[in-house]
Amino acid sequence: MNTPIPVFDGHNDTLLRLTADTASDDNFFESPHGHIDVTRARRGGLVGGFFAVYIPSDPNASVVMDRDNLPPSLDYHYSQDMALKMTAKLFELERESHGDFRVVRSVADIMAARNAGVMSGILHFEGAEAIDENLYALEVFYQAGLRSIGPVWSRKTIFAEGVPFRHNHSPDTGPGLTDVGKELIKACNQKRIMIDLSHMNEKGFWDVAEISTHPLVATHSNVWNLSKSTRNLTDKQLDAIKDSDGMVGLNFAVVFLREDGKNDANTPVETMVDHIDYLVKRIGIERVGLGSDFDGATIPAGIKDAAGLPVLVDALRKRGYGDAELSKLCFDNWMRVLKLTWGA
Repeated sequence: MNTPIPVFDGHNDTLLRLTADTASDDNFFESPHGHIDVTRARRGGLVGGFFAVYIPSDPNASVVMDRDNLPPSLDYHYSQDMALKMTAKLFELERESHGDFRVVRSVADIMAARNAGVMSGILHFEGAEAIDENLYALEVFYQAGLRSIGPVWSRKTIFAEGVPFRHNHSPDTGPGLTDVGKELIKACNQKRIMIDLSHMNEKGFWDVAEISTHPLVATHSNVWNLSKSTRNLTDKQLDAIKDSDGMVGLNFAVVFLREDGKNDANTPVETMVDHIDYLVKRIGIERVGLGSDFDGATIPAGIKDAAGLPVLVDALRKRGYGDAELSKLCFDNWMRVLKLTWGA
């Protein structure tokens, strides 16, 4: 059996899965549930990725997500509790893995883990609800290992407004960064925390582009011209990412891949390759990677889970990508942009 190409992934929601009320046989090491565990990761070549802290809606608030509208903002104390719980879960996975999983804070850490055959995880916040307006919590979470943050998920925060989930609509859906949001971007630049643009609306995107001195990165977004979701990136946005020497991670979620926006797992893997082809032609082979959204979305049935990553690699081979290009798309490009952002 051929050794799979190593993959570093721009986004997963595995911490959400593992902190939710799940089946008793669900775990991070060998599980019949979800998309990622250590066993399936090894089969598919998944050597590490961004592990998102995503704060779900408060179940006690009786809020129903409307696809065409932004959900209400979250209570700060509830958000803090959930962020602490999920961050603690990440370190619990490290402790209980007996050396099979490592939380990383630098590219050197990632490379050392890969060389040792150890899966690695970056602490990422998908939405900054757990960060206060004075940014005290940013300092604390940074010291704990936070190295990547999206100012918003698709709801309002004190920092910005995210995009609602709409199809056949542009990402220009509301106002940009607040004054506190602008201070957050500056503070992240100072600490060399990566800023994730994946859930930013268009005005917020351009505000970050104007303020940030780091490469523009969308960890899990696709091409708006191929799937006209508010969550995807227009050509103008892609050009700005290219000009900043940034990066886009392909989102595997079928609703952001399909032209019709349907949540249908029977989506050909070739549709994923179409988005990668477009990105490569628009922003360059060095600026495209993978950002699966494993454990957070419906993905093509042909992939199924982390063990199915070689299916995508094979489809890319058939489209003409060679080993050197595949290494860039699957691993090297993330290391490049992380070095530019983190400095090490």
